[in-house]
Amino acid sequence: MSKIIEYFQQLTQIPHCSKEADGLCDFLVGFARERGYEVEVDEAKNIYIRKGAPRLCLQAHYDMVCMGKAPSIETYVEEGWMKAKDSSLGADNGMAIAMMMQLMDEGRVLEYLLTSDEEIGLIGANQLAFDLKADYMLNLDSEDEAEVYIGCAGGADITALKQDSYVEGKGVCYEVAVKGLVGGHSGVDIDKGIPSAIKVLGAYLKDKGVTQLVSIYAGERRNSIPANAVAIVRSETLLVSEGDVTARVLNESPDILKEGEKVIDLINTFKQGVHRMNEELGIPDVSINLAIINADEKGGIAIETSTRAMDMDSLDSLTQETVSLFENYGFKTKVEDKYPAWKPDITDFTKLVDKKMKEVFGTSKLMAIHAGLECGVIAEKYPNMKFASIGPAIRYPHSTREMVKLDSVEKTFDVLDRIIQSI
Repeated sequence: MSKIIEYFQQLTQIPHCSKEADGLCDFLVGFARERGYEVEVDEAKNIYIRKGAPRLCLQAHYDMVCMGKAPSIETYVEEGWMKAKDSSLGADNGMAIAMMMQLMDEGRVLEYLLTSDEEIGLIGANQLAFDLKADYMLNLDSEDEAEVYIGCAGGADITALKQDSYVEGKGVCYEVAVKGLVGGHSGVDIDKGIPSAIKVLGAYLKDKGVTQLVSIYAGERRNSIPANAVAIVRSETLLVSEGDVTARVLNESPDILKEGEKVIDLINTFKQGVHRMNEELGIPDVSINLAIINADEKGGIAIETSTRAMDMDSLDSLTQETVSLFENYGFKTKVEDKYPAWKPDITDFTKLVDKKMKEVFGTSKLMAIHAGLECGVIAEKYPNMKFASIGPAIRYPHSTREMVKLDSVEKTFDVLDRIIQSI
C-alpha cells in the first residue's frame, strides 16, 4: 500500500483555499527539492517540477474550494469513502497531488505541473510561463474511475453590478431563508436535479407576492450550486415557513431597496441549470449557474454567475444572452475568467491511457466532461503536446458532501503507474 492516503491527509491540514494557498505552495516546493527535483515557480505561483528528460508531464491544481468549516478539515472513512466533517474535503484536486508526492518519493523521471487558483477561473493555467518539454500531459483532475476524458466544456463568469437607493417600506419585517441544501459542482452536477437555494427563495417570494426587499445574501462560490440564501423583506401579508423556506418575524422597520421587486423578478426570470443536453456525449451541452447575489447596506447589488458550453459558439451565445438580461434590469456587466473548450480528440496517447484503464478496471470509456479542465487552456499554449485526463471516483465536489472512494485511488494510481512505464 502506497502512502498516497497518508499524504492526502497531510495536505488537508495545510490550508489551501483558492487565493490562500501560499503555505501549500511552499510545502510542495520543499517536498520536491528534498527529493532531488528541479523546481520553478512563476509569478502566478504555478509550480513546475522535473527530473531528467521525461516524455510525460502530470498536471493538477493545488487549490481547493473551501465550503463549510474548510480550511479546517477533519476526515473520516465510511463504507470505503473518505469524507470530511461539515466541510469540503479537497480531494478535488488534493488526491492528485498526493499521487504525485508518492511518485516523487519513488524518484520517477517525470515532469509535474501544479497550477494555482484553478477553482476560481483557471487563473494559474492562463498565466503559465514555463518551457515544458514533455510530449504528453496527463491531467489528474477527473472524478470518475474507469473513464478517460478527452474533452471538456469552456466557460466564462459573468458579474453584474447595480447601485440602488433605499426608500420607506411598509408592513412586517421578516427574515426569509433557505439553508443547508445539498449544493454541488455547477458543472458536473448541474443536471442532477439539485435545487438552487437562490431559485427556491426567489420562487417563494414571488409566490407570496413579496415586492419589498431590504437585503439578500445568497450563494457561496461561483462554481457551486447555491446551498444557502437569506433575504430580509417587508410584507403586508403574513409569511410562514414552507418546505425548505423558513420565515421569521424581525422586530425592525428597515427601509427597502427601491428596485427590490426587480431583483426578485430577475431571480425568477433567470434560466438556471441546463439549457441544452449533448445527446452524443450524454452530458449537458450548455448550462448556467446563478451562483451569488448580495445586496449591501449601501444599496449595492452584486450578482455572480458561471456559464459553460461544450463549444465556444454556444458559450458566446449564452454569455451574450445573459449579459443582455442583466442590462435589461439596469445592471452593468463584466465577463471574466473566460476559458476555452477542449475539443474531444482521440490520439495515440488517449488510446494508450484507455488501454491501461481497461487492464486495471476491466472497462474504460472515452468521455468529455461538462466542466473546465485545464487541458483546454494549456493545449492552446502547447499545441504540439497530447492530452488526456483521469482521476479516482469523487462525488459532490465543491460541497460539504464531497467524498472520494479509497480503493479507486489505489486503482487509479495503478493505471497511472502503467502509463508511466509504457511511456
